[in-house]
Amino acid sequence: MASELERVNENEMKAMNANRYATKKTIAQGMLDIALLTANASQLKYILQVGEQHQFYKLMLILISLSIVLQVTAGILLVIQSLINMHNPKDRRVGFTINHFIDALIFLTVFCDILKMNFGIDPAVPHSSDDTELLKP
Repeated sequence: MASELERVNENEMKAMNANRYATKKTIAQGMLDIALLTANASQLKYILQVGEQHQFYKLMLILISLSIVLQVTAGILLVIQSLINMHNPKDRRVGFTINHFIDALIFLTVFCDILKMNFGIDPAVPHSSDDTELLKP
């Protein structure tokens, strides 16, 4: 009898740990999304301040803007997906379709960010063609 009770308690603990893990994972993922959105906003501010002096101004402006739009769109779809009743088979199919779109948007966001990193935004590196400004005290 005691061993049966221990097995029930053990199964309950495993289920609770899985829920805790999923909750922590969702929170951490949300924090990373916010961090990426904040980094994109900061990079957008920088590229707008530097202006066309930046070697890849137009490309960076497009990539940063596209990344922000993709992130916001994925976020909106995530909210819509959370409102869907997954117990209804018809709604479940819609939910899975939305999930595929979200995956594609996240993939495109990562692709934009990889391209953006390779073209770089480094505020320490001057983007002006006039090197005499560097010599001024």
